[in-house]
Amino acid sequence: MPPDHPLPADELGLYSPERDFGAEKNIAEYVEGQAPDETVLNVERLKIEYVWGTPYEMWDVTTDKDRWWVITNATNLYSQRHFPSLDYTLSFHVGLMARVMSKQTKDGPSENPFDEVFRRQAQAKDLIDRAVEAVDFQAVGMQLRECLISLMSAVRRRVDLPEDVDRPQDANVIGWGEVLLNHLCGGRSNKELRAHLKSANESTWQLVNWVTHHRNANKTSALIAIDSVDALVTQLAHLMSRERHDRTDECPKCHSRNVRTFYDDAIEPDGAYYEDCGQCEWTSHPAHQPAAA
Repeated sequence: MPPDHPLPADELGLYSPERDFGAEKNIAEYVEGQAPDETVLNVERLKIEYVWGTPYEMWDVTTDKDRWWVITNATNLYSQRHFPSLDYTLSFHVGLMARVMSKQTKDGPSENPFDEVFRRQAQAKDLIDRAVEAVDFQAVGMQLRECLISLMSAVRRRVDLPEDVDRPQDANVIGWGEVLLNHLCGGRSNKELRAHLKSANESTWQLVNWVTHHRNANKTSALIAIDSVDALVTQLAHLMSRERHDRTDECPKCHSRNVRTFYDDAIEPDGAYYEDCGQCEWTSHPAHQPAAA
């Protein structure tokens, strides 16, 4: 028989059939870090929604003083007193994160090797907003041309090429595309991926140069060039992150690939990372290991 009065917030988790203790701990620590005068009593993941392929986890967090929505990618919290609707809060969060990412693209930290690429992308988009004459659209093409040169430079700074590989001149985008993609997408299993990326790189470079030198360059051709460069930058960024995206670590208990990494500063002596499985109860956390016989 259900209780005839509201359950205390710190007992609600006892009635949840699906718990993700590692993720709940991370969310609780995030909220207490953002609201240091509050103590988290209950953390509940409500759902995950995908927007343009990006997953957003939505959490309901109750503290001893307030109740919060917490939404990930990137993680932010919103008081339910000011944001009573979760759907509205998600829409607000997605828009806010898009604005933050846009600003970081223009003014991002200097340690990112793709900073110059992002800066030139942003400058091309600023130019097209003010473009009127053909020469203005040619200037957009020129900025995109420099963006592609910067892209090849950024990628090769992240790749250890063999010493015996012939290195093209810095501005030879097609040549560098051949070298880098042969290295990053080597082997028969990557034949289609390698061919697609080489073709995209070559056709984008040719399109950008055409816009740069076309005496009747217009907004439509410049916009298509911008979209093509954006797509190529995104594809190469995915390629550079493939080790993280395509990780094949498996849970030693159920063999699921849904293995997540968390950090616990309570692990002796100075805190440490640990892993757990999102499909079963396996974890590498030392506090949850069986005692030695």
